[in-house]
Formats: sequence, C-alpha cells, structure tokens
Amino acid sequence: MTGAPPKIVVVGHPVLAARAEPVSEFDDALGRLVDDMFESMAVANGVGLAAPQVGRSLAVFVYDCPDETGARHRGHVVNPTIETFGEPEAADEGCLSVPGPYRELERPSGATVRGVDRTGKPIEVTGTGFFARCLQHETDHLAGMLFIDRLPRNIRRRVLREMEPYEWNVVPG
Repeated sequence: MTGAPPKIVVVGHPVLAARAEPVSEFDDALGRLVDDMFESMAVANGVGLAAPQVGRSLAVFVYDCPDETGARHRGHVVNPTIETFGEPEAADEGCLSVPGPYRELERPSGATVRGVDRTGKPIEVTGTGFFARCLQHETDHLAGMLFIDRLPRNIRRRVLREMEPYEWNVVPG
C-alpha cells in the first residue's frame, strides 16, 4: 500500500445505500483494494469492511473476526452470495460507517458465504455466532443496507444522534 489507507465513509454517503457492482476484473487493482481495505479495517479496529465503506461500489468485503470459540478467521470474499441457518440470536452490533454506538440486533446464528477470491478462485466460508453476524453484516453492505436499516425507526434515529467522529472516517459534507 502507498500512503494512508482509504478513510471509511459514514452513513449518508450515497455509496452505502446502493447495491454494489459485481467485480468483473480480477487484476492488480482489485488486489490493492483488498489490501487497502485490510489496512483501513485495522486502523479502525474493525472486524469486517466492505468496499462501499471505502467509497468503492464493488462487491467485495474483508474480515478478521473471531467466532464464538475465539478462533480467528481472516479473509476476503468477492461477489458473495449468502445463506443463513440456525436460530435467531440477539447481540450488540456496530458499524465503522455508523461510528460509535452499538445496538442489539437479531440475526440467524449461522451463515455460509460463497464467492471467489481476488484471483477468481471459488471460496466458501461458514461461520456461527459472532463470525456469522460479521458475514451477514458485510454482505448486507453490498446490498446497500446498514445494520441500522434493520432497527425500528425510533432506535435508528437515536443511534444516528449518538455517532462519534473518528480520525479514520471521512467527514460528511
């Protein structure tokens, strides 16, 4: 990577509300984007980051996330599809594009994501617990959905009022 990693855009940026475009070119530029996203996620102490969160409308996300046993999962998925399974679990959830507040959100306890890697090689990732939540959260980003979009309107408004600026975010406006 050259220079500082890309800053993370916050709620209100149009790229976050749009469906990400499928990746069609598996080239050095895609590899650099994936590397840069890992850097941005690390600077922000995140566990997952989707390309729209760094202002790129491409269907790719990275993750560095523990599962319910504490085992760490690190990787990326390009052009993912997702299947969920298991009983719904409620847990606190936050987002680097909604910096600061967390809110309880119910999601299925398991998820399997299928897609390809940065070279176009097929991959499949299955997670349960917190890792499943991460996979679902990042896949939502690629559909133009933030976790707050799944909350009741009054709670969503409260979360938006509680957002905090961080040096790794793009200042809106």
